Amino acid sequence: MRSRLLPLLLVLMAAVLLALGVPLAVSMAAARQQHVVVDRIDDTARVAALAQFAVDEAGPAAGGGERRAALATELARYHAVYEIRAGVFLRDGTALAKAPADWRLPAAGEGRDAFREALLGRRSDDPEQVWPWQHRRLFVASPVVRDGDVVAVVVTDSPTGQLRSRVLRGWLLIAAGESAALLVAVGAAVRLAGWVLLPVRVLDAATHAIATGRMKARVAPAGGPPELRRLTRSFNEMADNVEDVLEQQRAFVADASHQLRNPLSALLLRIELLALGLPEDSQEIASVRTEGKRLGAVLDDLLGLALAEHSAADARVTDVGALAAERVAAWRALAEERGVRLAWRGAAVAAWGDPVALSSALDAVIDNALKFTPGGEEVTVSAAASGESVSVVVEDGGPGLTDEELARIGDRFWRSGRHQNVAGSGLGLSIARALLAASGGTLSHARAVPKGLRATLTLLRSAPPAQGFADR
Repeated sequence: MRSRLLPLLLVLMAAVLLALGVPLAVSMAAARQQHVVVDRIDDTARVAALAQFAVDEAGPAAGGGERRAALATELARYHAVYEIRAGVFLRDGTALAKAPADWRLPAAGEGRDAFREALLGRRSDDPEQVWPWQHRRLFVASPVVRDGDVVAVVVTDSPTGQLRSRVLRGWLLIAAGESAALLVAVGAAVRLAGWVLLPVRVLDAATHAIATGRMKARVAPAGGPPELRRLTRSFNEMADNVEDVLEQQRAFVADASHQLRNPLSALLLRIELLALGLPEDSQEIASVRTEGKRLGAVLDDLLGLALAEHSAADARVTDVGALAAERVAAWRALAEERGVRLAWRGAAVAAWGDPVALSSALDAVIDNALKFTPGGEEVTVSAAASGESVSVVVEDGGPGLTDEELARIGDRFWRSGRHQNVAGSGLGLSIARALLAASGGTLSHARAVPKGLRATLTLLRSAPPAQGFADR
């Protein structure tokens, strides 16, 4: 979620900065050019005032030669100082005075357009904007008015190199300011995203902890928006209610299993007494005894499952290799009795877990493998470390399971329809999963190659770190 929220915030902030920066850059360029245009207008107005006395309707006035010479001298000095071409042109385009001498009024383009506009009595005070990448010149024209009529036009032809350089420097300053603002925005976006998502991360960690069996995990108080803080409080209340319901369920199962043991034991005793008066080979008595013992096993497993889900794990660093080898040795006698080879092929590895719970889980998995492995086949147990986890693999040589059966394995009271004749209650693997989950372990199943079933017990190599949630 952070990877989606943070780019969104950055894009929005960059869009805001661009929306502010682009108009600012455009207005700054326009202001710089307008400043130059105003200067040129002032210059042309001053020259136009001088030109009024050097021209009249019919041509040069009396003494006009001296005045034209003075006007030409003024234009030459103006060009020498500012390197700006300037000239006074009559209505037909003839030059009255100009500097430099070889400069001509453009026959077309912006210069000619400015000249024609001035002939109409208007100053060209709004020339087209010059951008830094355009190598253009700036034309400004002012009319020379005498007795209310336009008798000539003053035209200036200015280079734009200095103007474009100033605009470019201004843009670079704006870009630098925008970049600095963007860096600040990035930092603010990172902090904002972290602040907003902190309760979400804490909530995710607590949810994962509960999903893996740590029912006492709760969301610790954290910052963030008020809505998310309310969500964390609601989550804690929900987790409390769920834990209470599960506790009541476990207590009911444990109490029911315990309370049913006494009536069942009395019932089996009375069956034995009744059997004294019947033939020893009575099939009815044998069937009743078998079902009674099966019911007793189911009650024992129910009680074991309730205790496994309720009791807290005494997790610590455990020598998994030695523990697994010990359990293999304990089951080897039963395996030989059934004609099954039970082999240990593991290594000395350590992991984080409850030794007692791990032993019970291994017993359940090995027992399940021996039940379904026919004589002459082999059951192998191995242990190995991989990254941050340790895996204990129990692989049998039985018939295996289909994809649909693999999806249901470990469900309470579930047994494959093909193996209903094998003794068991269907709770052994559920108990194993509950025992492993208490210390952060998992139990998974897959097909073995070329046949059989592979059960994998996975444990962490070190204690899982607390990630923003509290165990109460």
